[in-house]
Amino acid sequence: MTREQEFEALRPLLFSISYRILGSVTEAEDAVQETWLRYATASTQPRSTRPFLSTTVTRISIDVLRSARVRREEYIGPWFPEPLLADPYQDPERAAELTESLSMAALLLLERLSPLERAVFVLREVFDFGFPEVASAVGRSEAACRQLASRARRHMRDDRPRFETDRGKREELAGRFLDALKEGDVDGLRELLAADAQLVSDGGGKVGGTIPVYGVERVARVLAANIPPLTRIGAVLEAHEVNGQPGAIVRDRDGRVVNAWTLDIIDGRVQTIRSVINPDKLGHLGPVADAHAVIHEKNQARRRPT
Repeated sequence: MTREQEFEALRPLLFSISYRILGSVTEAEDAVQETWLRYATASTQPRSTRPFLSTTVTRISIDVLRSARVRREEYIGPWFPEPLLADPYQDPERAAELTESLSMAALLLLERLSPLERAVFVLREVFDFGFPEVASAVGRSEAACRQLASRARRHMRDDRPRFETDRGKREELAGRFLDALKEGDVDGLRELLAADAQLVSDGGGKVGGTIPVYGVERVARVLAANIPPLTRIGAVLEAHEVNGQPGAIVRDRDGRVVNAWTLDIIDGRVQTIRSVINPDKLGHLGPVADAHAVIHEKNQARRRPT
């Protein structure tokens, strides 16, 4: 195979590694592209392509994450990863680890780790790299990587999310939840929400409020008051798996993306609803709506009799 063919065969793996380290689709795509440029211009062919490319994309991602952490500390309101609709890398033997590590909840836990801890955890626990490969990728000794992995596992284990494991049950409940949303059915929403449910939005200080809503009653009423007016002005809630969990893409009447939702479903109830409405995080999903205009029109629709 040519270098380009070898690279393209490994592109899904490289993106998946980088996305889990960075939590950003655009930054992961840039890291993969930089990896290709370094590989394409290397004066000699590496003895083994997969370790070389994995090491390169990991080191680039670590450097990007170190600078990104400063920006995220200054971020206005809750910060969420960029939503990912489909993981390009699939491995049946690691399916559970890949899906769990892709969730918004897991990626937010990874934010608590240092860049090195995060990279080691992703390579070792998610992709099952051996410690010699991990050590080479992050430029540390195997002993140091074992310590980093142990610390990372401990941090992740303490607050590890517990999702509904039955995919069919998740999808069925999510479908009922979206139906109740469209109808503005407060009682139906109460039945499906956990007692300590929360609704949290990432607008980046550009769109929407930054104050989370807590408790089944408040969450149900906020949702019931805001979603039906959206549908009345032509918006569509498009059920979609987002970051490996049930969710939805909200589009305006012209099909442009307004926001992306993910649902954490635990013990048969919706525990957390996360909405990414920051337009800077939605461009990879398609043309982005003018959220301010959509919100204004929705508020006007709320004031009109149904």
